[in-house]
Amino acid sequence: MASQALIGEGHTVLVGAVRYAELCVTGRSMLVEHGFTLVENQTTTPWTADDMAPLLPTAAAAVCGVEVYDAGALAQAPNLKIISRLGVGLDNIDLPQAREHGVDVVNAPGGNAAAVAELALGLLIAVYRKIPAMNDDIRSGRWDRYVGSEVAGKSFGLIGFGAIARLFAQRLSGFDVTIKAYDPFGDAELAERLGVTLVSLEEAVADVDVVSVHAPHLPSTHHIVNADLLARMRPGTVVLNTSRGGLVNEADLVAALASGHIAGAGLDVFETEPVAADNPLLAFPSVVATTHAAADSQEAYHRIGVSTAQAIIDVFAGRTPAALAN
Repeated sequence: MASQALIGEGHTVLVGAVRYAELCVTGRSMLVEHGFTLVENQTTTPWTADDMAPLLPTAAAAVCGVEVYDAGALAQAPNLKIISRLGVGLDNIDLPQAREHGVDVVNAPGGNAAAVAELALGLLIAVYRKIPAMNDDIRSGRWDRYVGSEVAGKSFGLIGFGAIARLFAQRLSGFDVTIKAYDPFGDAELAERLGVTLVSLEEAVADVDVVSVHAPHLPSTHHIVNADLLARMRPGTVVLNTSRGGLVNEADLVAALASGHIAGAGLDVFETEPVAADNPLLAFPSVVATTHAAADSQEAYHRIGVSTAQAIIDVFAGRTPAALAN
């Protein structure tokens, strides 16, 4: 163990993820025990480019939250060997530039899938049963009852069929629902096992009660939920997005909600975050919003904290890390 403890000696790890010491106790301890020096984000907001600029020149590794590692940031980090993403999405990291600079990029696929799937279900129930409205009423001295809808027996269209979508489908199975999914790379065998029918994008959103977005944010999926796709949904559809804000054209969703064509939405992510209080989506009582917190469970942070720390240790020990993205 003594030799292992020297693996990180003289190497600095930038930790941009907020509340890392509190949420990733085991992963943090792994890095410290192996001799790494940690420079941690002590605030509750992501580091900006200006925050990172003085830190990047001495960084050998990074535990990355949602701070941006673009061409400019990578150019300032000549000693950087690995960016270990504390999560799944990689849209805040310029993968081609990382490859060009010889920086390994890893993520934690599946590590927070259960947390995200459960929040998606929670958002749906909150929208259907109007839970936020009743909670607000009680706290303001008003007592009223709201008639909502049940999840049981509903039909679902999933955009994306990766780890999160599959766990979402599993959790829905107890509600006796029907599920279709669109994913050009979807696993047909897994879909069949879960009772999910893989279809085209247009078929996935047609004639269902709920459309739930679980795709990565790529140039090909940017604004995949737009006016045209919303129009293909039947009146009264509820839209859920626990993936990335850029997948949904917010202006088009506002128009669909205002017309009544879309009955409600559960949104954990927005095109610009933190979301502004005057964002038009927040004016609809039928929209339930959370703070990009779908992955934030204690269990998920333990899993991804350990896997991201292990990836850094592996690189400095001369081993190829798991979940290498580039």
